[in-house]
Amino acid sequence: MKVTAVTPFIVDPGYGKNWLFVKVETSDGLHGWGECYTQADRDQSIAAHLRQLGRYLVGRDAGHIRHFTHWAYHDFASKRGAMDFWSAVSGIEQALWDLAGKRLGVPVVSLLGGPCRERIRVYANGWYSGAKTPDAYAAKAKETVARGFSALKFDPFPGPWRTHISRDTEQQVVETVRAVRDAVGPTVDLLIEVHRRLAPMHAVRVARLLEPFDPFWYEEPVSARDVGALAECRREIRMPIVTGEELYTRFEFREVFERRAADIINPDVCNVGGIEELREIAAMAEAYHVVVSPHNYNSTTVGLAATLHVSAVIPNFLITEYFVNFESRAAEVAVNPFRVERGYLPVPTAPGLGVELREDVLARYAYREFPSRTVPTPRDEGP
Repeated sequence: MKVTAVTPFIVDPGYGKNWLFVKVETSDGLHGWGECYTQADRDQSIAAHLRQLGRYLVGRDAGHIRHFTHWAYHDFASKRGAMDFWSAVSGIEQALWDLAGKRLGVPVVSLLGGPCRERIRVYANGWYSGAKTPDAYAAKAKETVARGFSALKFDPFPGPWRTHISRDTEQQVVETVRAVRDAVGPTVDLLIEVHRRLAPMHAVRVARLLEPFDPFWYEEPVSARDVGALAECRREIRMPIVTGEELYTRFEFREVFERRAADIINPDVCNVGGIEELREIAAMAEAYHVVVSPHNYNSTTVGLAATLHVSAVIPNFLITEYFVNFESRAAEVAVNPFRVERGYLPVPTAPGLGVELREDVLARYAYREFPSRTVPTPRDEGP
């Protein structure tokens, strides 16, 4: 079971960014699939890491998963990890777990200790694409809830992302959240995304203005790179605070736990280091009474499958992410696409990750360069 090939597939999902899958093949005729996190304009740099890591994996035992990730960080990266590196490592690591499950004929969840739950609650994201006004957000929210979702995440802050914002911007955020709450009623959970952009003074002020709408959480009000500011926000804000999207491995999460800076963490299995790393971060979080809501701005195929397996085995799981606007392309590239039922997904039971991709369809939707994003000029900036 030596690795014989490591092949990246960059795929255009038709929206937002390209996906990046990796196929690892072995000498016994098996193959495993993994997925790397990507961002717009950075997919090729992640694929380059994937190709270089793959050179060193060929010829090695596919079952030595932990040793591979340990070597990759200490020797390949010389302890200089970053998003591009960890995304590549995560995709390969998932593929090795997929291989392990297929070789033994069991789902990955069984290799991780067995499930704590049989179905996984998901929240909808991506549903508000194109919405600019409170009324547009409200209309799209009603449509998404009608599909059976009971939790909606959205970013009500207009661009560009800046640390300090005007009172008019604050009021626009309030009106957008108000419109969504009025549209969906009191029983749907609203997850407010801030994307790490604010200074504490604005993060706290906006949070207090949003309290009447009973948000389920307040995600990344400030950057986790300033844990002191994050802890300050948690002390001052009366909503659960989420962080973790910009952190990699358990070592970067350690200070968040020690400083009591968050109630919920959202590491991503496609960039945090992979399946085992996500599980170990969750175990650390459990000791600090922190729950885990895996981030999943990936396809609703391989990355989602890996997320579901880990979500099933961790006792302190809360909810995970599902991008509705990736569904249509996922239904084409996956052999057996996932289908959300009343806001839940079942834990996969087939060997490995339980998902297979159609390579002919992947080739049909090969990499494309998305249009350049709008770059503001100094004239566009606020006072």
